Amino acid sequence: MVTLTVLVTALRHLRSPRLMKLIQLTDIHLTTPGQTIGGRDPNANFEAALTHALSQHPDTEAIVITGDLSDWGDRADYERLRARIATLPVPVHLAIGNHDDRAIFLQVFPELADADGHVQSRFPLSRGTGLVIDTWGPRSHAGFFCAKRCAWLEQALTVADAPVFLFMHHNPVPTYIAPLDHIMLRDSDTFGAVIATHRQHIAHIFFGHCHLPLSGSLYGVPVSGSRGTNHAGWADFTERHMLLGSDLPQAYAVIVANGATVTVQMVEFGYRGERRIEGSPDYDAWNRTTMVR
Repeated sequence: MVTLTVLVTALRHLRSPRLMKLIQLTDIHLTTPGQTIGGRDPNANFEAALTHALSQHPDTEAIVITGDLSDWGDRADYERLRARIATLPVPVHLAIGNHDDRAIFLQVFPELADADGHVQSRFPLSRGTGLVIDTWGPRSHAGFFCAKRCAWLEQALTVADAPVFLFMHHNPVPTYIAPLDHIMLRDSDTFGAVIATHRQHIAHIFFGHCHLPLSGSLYGVPVSGSRGTNHAGWADFTERHMLLGSDLPQAYAVIVANGATVTVQMVEFGYRGERRIEGSPDYDAWNRTTMVR
């Protein structure tokens, strides 16, 4: 019989002080220099996101960019991206999204093609394994997960060291916002069946695409999506037809795992408003008579 002391000791070992930190950037939408999207410069905002993330989190061990790398799938955007990430002090892993062009992307990043020509990869982490899957499909903003991609993921999950951190572009769970769900992962049942089979080994699934902060679960596996590094979406549950944008701040996600827990925080690096001291976390420092609230 496992005693309480043995169980507590085991849990303390899992929750060790050695942290794994990752950065998720998404929907960077690089475009021809000088062009803007929603009145914002995606190239400048990508640079701002990198600067903020690496200055705030110099201990990150990898950056994952979850798709929509280029706004129009232009080769020049991918060439500038390749040159830029080559200068970074940490490895960068790439997924493609609906705004990308897989064939053109692979002309610049040929090493990222799997045996079937999809942009899928596996990389070791200090805690487990990272997997990137390809949900791109031609002439559609929706996501796809065909039999070949399914087989790749099945095999990758079978051999991967757990826990697995899975990165993709399209949301595999519904938002219940009609226009967004029209372009979510179309083959979500097929994808979900793979996740259900391997759910004990998957720590978290990360996606982009929606330009909204989202969280939930798929067969018990936590999922989350961050706002992108340039333009932001807007959640209007009454809108039936059109995708909506807003001027909410640009953002990325920071992921911290310690063996027992995974914490995901959306960092709004584009916020330009006032920041003020709220108070000390020390309970005794809170005084109703003297504090200015």
